[in-house]
Amino acid sequence: MPAVTRVNSANTRMRRLPETGKLLSYALAALICLPPVVVVALAFSPAENIWPHLLSTVLPDYVLNTVLLMTGVAVGTLLIGVSTAWFVTHYEFPGRAVLTWALLLPFAYPSYVIAYLYTDLLEFAGPIQSGLRALSGWQSARDYYFPAIRSLGGATLMMILVLYPYVYLLARAAFLEQSSSVLDAARLLGSKPWSRFFYVALPMARPAIVVGVAMALMETLNDFGTVDYFAVRTLTAGIYDVWLGMGNLGGGAQIASLLLIFVVVLIAIEKSSRKKQAHFQPGGSQVKRLQRTQPSRKTQYLLLALCALPVLAGFIIPSVILVNYAIANFTSSWTPEFRRIAWSSITLSAVAAAVTVLVGILLSYSKRIYQSKRLHAWINLSSLGYAVPGPVLAIGVMIPFAAFDNGLDQLMRQWFGISTGLLLSGTLVALVFAYTVRFLAVAFGSIDASMKKISPSMDDAGRVLGKSRLQILTRVHLPLMRSGLLTAALVVFVDCMKELPATLVMRPFGFDTLATQVYQFASDELLAESALAALLIVLVGLIPVILLSRSIDRSRSGANN
Repeated sequence: MPAVTRVNSANTRMRRLPETGKLLSYALAALICLPPVVVVALAFSPAENIWPHLLSTVLPDYVLNTVLLMTGVAVGTLLIGVSTAWFVTHYEFPGRAVLTWALLLPFAYPSYVIAYLYTDLLEFAGPIQSGLRALSGWQSARDYYFPAIRSLGGATLMMILVLYPYVYLLARAAFLEQSSSVLDAARLLGSKPWSRFFYVALPMARPAIVVGVAMALMETLNDFGTVDYFAVRTLTAGIYDVWLGMGNLGGGAQIASLLLIFVVVLIAIEKSSRKKQAHFQPGGSQVKRLQRTQPSRKTQYLLLALCALPVLAGFIIPSVILVNYAIANFTSSWTPEFRRIAWSSITLSAVAAAVTVLVGILLSYSKRIYQSKRLHAWINLSSLGYAVPGPVLAIGVMIPFAAFDNGLDQLMRQWFGISTGLLLSGTLVALVFAYTVRFLAVAFGSIDASMKKISPSMDDAGRVLGKSRLQILTRVHLPLMRSGLLTAALVVFVDCMKELPATLVMRPFGFDTLATQVYQFASDELLAESALAALLIVLVGLIPVILLSRSIDRSRSGANN
């Protein structure tokens, strides 16, 4: 009886406690949602309205180039990602086991790095055109035609090479989940192989494929390094032109709000694809493992070539160039300045990853313990920051932080005669906050998935023992979620190391990261000097590739993949 009394007393105290956790969750979610709200508000009330001027001059070109770039990336990633996923899933050919994970390797490359490398390889003074002129006797560019790498088409190709793994990963997972009994039924009805693909397998995998394409397009909208280097005027580049070049923050916010419309459309398409498309597989003993087809020898080598080509172009060739540059310039690149920048990048990314994971834990746990639809909606909304492009995020963070700093400084001058200076804006605090908003969705997804695997009975057992919610989280949930937390931290760490657009604008004066150093060297046509920094970014970028490969292997253990 006394034990029951103690339990009831503990539960009563927990109910009486003010729900500070819920208030904290609301505050965090609102803070994470603040940047895009600020951008939209500024766009509708700028200090100087240059919208008519933008409409009559540069905006149509920005929109057209953005649409063309997105269309090209969507088509390219769709063709490469879906076809290679189908080939490695349903056909047996030499090298298939290696290509299954090798097709993910281009994930390691930021698009701006691969753009710099291919420009150096394919430009007029590069080895390809120089070799053609030496063999043919041509003297100048007027003597022959060679596609311009620094063009809209070149930028599209560069992004396709590094973004198709989004589609490949999700398409392959969808194909693996399909029971071969469905395809066998279509075959018995006289359907040809390509008919079974287009009319049976592809419609069932369509929701996953649409999600992959949407993610690739969000990364396309976020890109600045590639389009800036190739002089392609997209909406992303336009934000920098108007904000930093023309000194008009309101105009930059107006272009940023237009970019947000593209993002909202992509999110709506992605949500709709998952909501409206539902295909159910046979369950239990009716599920039949996929049996890969053994095509003719000629077809096998054709499939090998088709699957190896994206890996060759998206990883092997750039890596050979990058490693050669890094080795040749190692002595001049491995300087105290480089080591300082590398350490700064690692430290900043580690701090941002820790903060992002901590926020992800708090929001996920609040979603678990507070059954409030309004709170769940706010938390879900705050996890959409990954879709907000870096330039939009930069504007949305800088404005409120600068307003806070200016207001506090004015008050301190009036009351105490001292200046507080910049406490938030123009500091690493603002940059860490921007990273947290940008990559919270990445961390939250992994953390929430791990949280949901823990049975609610574990919470009930903790409450029966009189433990507080914080004690249940730290002593029960976190140890069980160790793998998911580590995955979230590593992926956010890698994303922060590669992030360029927001870092370029928000970094403190004199502070550089590996990404900004690569951008600055490449902009000055000093690609060889940036090779070591770029190689380090790529090596770090291999971490999520390894995690994805291991995750797929674990999830498909015992299956025929």
